[in-house]
Amino acid sequence: MEINHKKIWITGASSGIGKAVAEKFAKQGWKVAVSARSEDKLLEMSKNQNIFSFPCDVTKKDQVQNTFQKIIDSFGGVDICLFSSGTYEPKDEQRIDVDKIKNVININFIGVVDCVKVVENYFKENKSGQISIVSSIAGYRGLPNSSGYGPSKAALTNFAESIYFDFKKFNVKVSIVSPGFIKTPLTDKNKFSMPFLKSPEYAADKIYHGLIKGKSFEIHFPKSLTVILKILRILPYKIYLFLVDKLVKR
Repeated sequence: MEINHKKIWITGASSGIGKAVAEKFAKQGWKVAVSARSEDKLLEMSKNQNIFSFPCDVTKKDQVQNTFQKIIDSFGGVDICLFSSGTYEPKDEQRIDVDKIKNVININFIGVVDCVKVVENYFKENKSGQISIVSSIAGYRGLPNSSGYGPSKAALTNFAESIYFDFKKFNVKVSIVSPGFIKTPLTDKNKFSMPFLKSPEYAADKIYHGLIKGKSFEIHFPKSLTVILKILRILPYKIYLFLVDKLVKR
């Protein structure tokens, strides 16, 4: 296994995309700090010589602060932070449940904002590095049965766009990841057909290439789906709502 001196911190790393990305970077010789609430899963992952467990609940800012400091103390520094923690419960999206929407926003959006705030001074003072945020194609436009998840991801994308300009002044790259349907424990809950469904390993390859070799602000995949949704995003409301309504009634 190749070893280099590059280091990455990944949140939401105990399953799905986060786990696959952690394993991909570890395979490429990176030193990988993994965080999530599931300590047992992180310990299992840390059997890999390049993966190190740092349990953390992103909804608790003090924990995030302490975890990042532990990583810096242990690793000596971090080159990339990939914030991919998130939650999704399709049954809760079918009705407007304010408490559950607040919980989704708190985990998917506020938790990530807190993570970025915690690492802000470190990256700006070092004048290098990259912060990447995992959003979703669900954030492109409003979709049926997505009263909490979609808005949380739309907020993430807008947030990343907003902070891009300030971090750029300090030579720190900000990027966004917009995956399509990836087979994870979260998407396994869906009862509908998911077009162009891909594996977590596919997503990890795309994210790794985008973070290491890509120059674009957005890493989106699979293109066969995301390009279609990007076209839908620029359509006038009358046409967009008509088309989505027709698709839902199929």
